[in-house]
Amino acid sequence: MNDPVDHLACAELVELVTAFLDGDLDPAAERRVVDHISLCDGCHLYVDQVRQTTDVLAGLSGGVPLSPEDRERLLAAFRDSSG
Repeated sequence: MNDPVDHLACAELVELVTAFLDGDLDPAAERRVVDHISLCDGCHLYVDQVRQTTDVLAGLSGGVPLSPEDRERLLAAFRDSSG
């Protein structure tokens, strides 16, 4: 018998998106995120929007990464608009 699937809620994905995009999740958590976005169109779009936004902002800053404070403000804005 298979183990029960550990489903990821949309709100949990929002909290994990930065670590996911940075490749900082452990393999099990990354699998949960990938599984969730493969089934949830809204979260798939959300992850794409965060990825595109951070890519654009990195390009505008001449390749200088966002500061942790700026990244958190950006993610907070996404959280506020998604919920």
